[in-house]
Amino acid sequence: MKNYLDFEKEIKELEKEVDNLKSPFGSEGISEVDTDKIKNTQQEINQKLQETYANLDSWQKTQVARHEDRPRANFYIKRIFSKFTLLSGDRYFGDDKSVIAGFGLIDNKSVLIIGQEKGEDLNSRIERNFGMMRPEGYRKCIRLMKLADRFNIPVITFIDTPGAYPGIGAEQRGQASAIANSIECCMALTVPNISIIIGEGGSGGAIALASSNKVIMLENSIYSVISPEGCASILWRDPSKSLQAAEAMKLTAKDLLKLKVIDEIIPEPLGGAHRDPDSIANDIKFTIIKNLKIFENYNKEQIYDHRKAKFLQIGRDQGFSRSSNLSEGGLIYKESGFKKILSHLHKNKFIYGGLGLVVITSLIAILS
Repeated sequence: MKNYLDFEKEIKELEKEVDNLKSPFGSEGISEVDTDKIKNTQQEINQKLQETYANLDSWQKTQVARHEDRPRANFYIKRIFSKFTLLSGDRYFGDDKSVIAGFGLIDNKSVLIIGQEKGEDLNSRIERNFGMMRPEGYRKCIRLMKLADRFNIPVITFIDTPGAYPGIGAEQRGQASAIANSIECCMALTVPNISIIIGEGGSGGAIALASSNKVIMLENSIYSVISPEGCASILWRDPSKSLQAAEAMKLTAKDLLKLKVIDEIIPEPLGGAHRDPDSIANDIKFTIIKNLKIFENYNKEQIYDHRKAKFLQIGRDQGFSRSSNLSEGGLIYKESGFKKILSHLHKNKFIYGGLGLVVITSLIAILS
């Protein structure tokens, strides 16, 4: 049975009508199926979907990102990769079912695949803890990322979590430390790592695995430091103001691409990824292969510098580049031409101010 969101009521009614039209059993028994009416109604559904999904606000996109029928990491792993070998445990405490991790093949190349998994039904969601990872989950990922780095194997992560699990047990086992260590491990890799945000990218629970060379989002996914409800509760002490919070947080793929927080958006099929999972899986596979090819001619140092410069560039114009001067070492900050001019004017403002006064005085003397 399909699940519909609040803003899809008209679409729901039209799809019910199509289902009724397709049934040969009417109120008067078996009747002829009206194919022309089915075709026209289907066109109307497509038009409604086009109009609705072209004008979604930030809160509606949040709802789509959380949609019950939206494909999860497990689905993409099965569709995109071959010979996937599941690996479990952090070698300290136990295994975390909210994250699937293992090695597989894509385009005949070995990759490490890590996917935050919410589950597909109530039982699997409880088992997977609704995609909220515990410390042992992050430690499992760290263990496998270090293994991939040792054998020069790229890392692919699928991000889909409301956030890291905030339970007492998780805190007692070092949740904050595990997240920090996972971020540090991602940033220190000398192999390419690519993150695909397929649903919710929530808080440190997401960035722990999304500190990557390439951060890519599906069109209707979200990526933020907190949920809109949590933000509204903190700012206005009113969770009902989730729409205002979602708009202010700039959590959609379009907003984040504009801010250069992410690198690419994968368009979704008409009506969202849940309406055509196989199509979106093929698009994600193509995107992963395309981005892996970008790094084929990079050495380890260049891959590391690329990732470092990418994150240092957020909020800046030109970012950082490797210094040609050995005495400086590491990366140096590159300013845009306009900022260089402003910086020069600011440093020499008294000189230019004095010259300005001389010019003005001279002009007055000449005119008088």
